[in-house]
Amino acid sequence: MATHEHEITEPVDLCLPDGRLDPAAVGWSRVPLHRANLRGWGRTKRWEYWCVTTPTHLVALTVSDLDFLALNTVYLLEYAPGGLESERTAIVPGGFGTGLPDTVAGAPGSADVVVGPARPSGGKVRIEIRDESAGTRLRARCLTADRVPLEVDLLVAREPGHESLSVVVPWSDRRFQYTSKHTALPASGRVRIGTEFLEFDGDDTWAVLDHGRGRWPRTVDWNWGAASGRTGGHTVGLQFGGRWTAGSGSTENGLCVDGRLTKIGEELDWRWSAADLLAPWTIRTPSSGQVDLVFTPFHNRSAHTDAGLIANRTDQCFGHYDGRVRTDDGEEIVVERLLGWAEDVHMRW
Repeated sequence: MATHEHEITEPVDLCLPDGRLDPAAVGWSRVPLHRANLRGWGRTKRWEYWCVTTPTHLVALTVSDLDFLALNTVYLLEYAPGGLESERTAIVPGGFGTGLPDTVAGAPGSADVVVGPARPSGGKVRIEIRDESAGTRLRARCLTADRVPLEVDLLVAREPGHESLSVVVPWSDRRFQYTSKHTALPASGRVRIGTEFLEFDGDDTWAVLDHGRGRWPRTVDWNWGAASGRTGGHTVGLQFGGRWTAGSGSTENGLCVDGRLTKIGEELDWRWSAADLLAPWTIRTPSSGQVDLVFTPFHNRSAHTDAGLIANRTDQCFGHYDGRVRTDDGEEIVVERLLGWAEDVHMRW
């Protein structure tokens, strides 16, 4: 079922010269076409979030500029019961030195991003997002809470013709978000923690990008789910959102099957237990039947903080998706144990 939303096919600026949302920017695209020429201070949010998964581990890198501070994070998880979990976040008051570009960082024609000292000590973090001929290079370095060195060196392949989902969510002409979500991207490399090397390589290593630029309300709630892998004879990327887009006329819902995007304009019905976040979730399209999935978590990355200007309650559950999805051309794909996550977030910022 084709979406009702407007498809953008030519480059466009996100904002008018006075900083308001350009009406011509409202819509979605199969490749990133927006230039986030944001103006103003205080409600502007910019970030790049990369997560790379294998069947046994995942690593996530975040570079974010929230105007009044920057939060840059390295996160590593081993799935086995009692397995390794390490998270280090550097807080930069005023966001000095963060500098995120108007387009996807590390993509051809866009600026690279480098934050943090070359040899970070204490709670500091070094993250690099760089363009290379074969793809996007992700590097990071920090010390864990136990002062063990952690280093990341990964390459996300740039496959010709691979489609992603970029969309503008317009709450008003002063509050809006441009998000570009990329799933099912092959990746390779390794992570070193202390003297141990974790191989991020092979046919089951996948990267997901969440690129965001916008001007946000003070408080917002959202769901986000994503997954990548091979299932039903296809390479499948799932990209789902909820709550924060309701009433805007836009959604961030889509399927990437063998590199081709199916845009879903219908809001999803998310069901989960706030009392037991590791119980199965359901994610469905209530009218079209295009998405009918059960998400079964095995780990909750939970963060509840209140630091004055910013308060955050995030439960990001990692697990597997099972069920079925349907592409624009009517093909129904069986989804079996597709690795990814689903999250429930309340943010005041």
